[in-house]
Amino acid sequence: MPMGMAPEIIGIRKGPVMKAARLYEYDPAMNVELKIENVSPPTINTPDGVIVKVGAAGLCRTDLHIIEGVWKDIMDVEGSLLPYIMGHENAGWVEDVGSNVTAVKPGDAVICHPFRSCGTCLNCRYGHDMYCDHGQFPGLGLDGGFAEYFLTNERSLIKLNTDITPLEVAPMADAGITAYRAAKRAARLVYPGAYVTVLGVGGLGHIAVQCLKHICGARVIAVDREPGARLLAKQLGADIVLDGGPDLIETIKEVTGGGSHVVIDFVGELGVENICWKLLRQGGELIVVGYGGTIEIPTVELVVNEIKIGGSLVGDYTELVELMEMNADGLVKMHYTEYSLDNINTAIRDFKDHRFTGRGVIVP
Repeated sequence: MPMGMAPEIIGIRKGPVMKAARLYEYDPAMNVELKIENVSPPTINTPDGVIVKVGAAGLCRTDLHIIEGVWKDIMDVEGSLLPYIMGHENAGWVEDVGSNVTAVKPGDAVICHPFRSCGTCLNCRYGHDMYCDHGQFPGLGLDGGFAEYFLTNERSLIKLNTDITPLEVAPMADAGITAYRAAKRAARLVYPGAYVTVLGVGGLGHIAVQCLKHICGARVIAVDREPGARLLAKQLGADIVLDGGPDLIETIKEVTGGGSHVVIDFVGELGVENICWKLLRQGGELIVVGYGGTIEIPTVELVVNEIKIGGSLVGDYTELVELMEMNADGLVKMHYTEYSLDNINTAIRDFKDHRFTGRGVIVP
């Protein structure tokens, strides 16, 4: 039944409206706030469409970058997409489905891959959902999950295992699979006794530490300036935990006997981007996940030390399936702080000011 026909039945307040947090302007200083207001709920407009009742939505650093305007020149040059609802790490319960949907039914608990892919382009055929030629990204210029309901498609949904709640896993829809993808790539490059250094043990880094400990035999070095993040890294099994001080390069070289075999940079800015590659040993590889800065490296370093530098995007659908299985087996857990939708601006400020460890999760 389309949502607009009988809102009193599906639990929305009287009238076809829902509560949502919308962005009205970009601001590099982040002095703007999302506006909490009642808006029209989404409706299904394609046969494969699915409306999800949001159980939880993760707060991502990309959300901060969107507010800052970092993504404006990529997705919204004219600013014509504003206002819209952010939120791209979503989990909840199926509310309504399109006429062709068979994989899920109303009431199913689901997590949503963040990219709404078409399934028919060559990239999708190869399984590279995040490269989809016709894909859409709810939460980035398109209404997302900082609301009571949001619209996605059948291809993006994975049913949750029994006893797993949306609140426990929502940020894994992006933070989780982004970290897992990088960790999985690193695991293919190392052997037991090798070293993988994780820079930044926040919403992504703490997932990477857990994944690395379960999918490879390398020793994991976790680096973070925040005491709470370092404590969490140790609790999650990191072999060595460092504070990222001025002697970091020398310390890494010393404890690893020449440098890390792989470095995963979850920061990508604030000067870290020009330290990370210096932590590698000869023949090492840097995997860049965080962004915002600019890497500057003399080409002679690339040649003489034969190091490799590459980026890593969000994981694909099958990687989210794999991560959900690891989560169901208790191998990887998301550490989070819960905020109500009404307090989303507090959550954003707390995130910006490093007032919580792990991930912030918004609950409508």
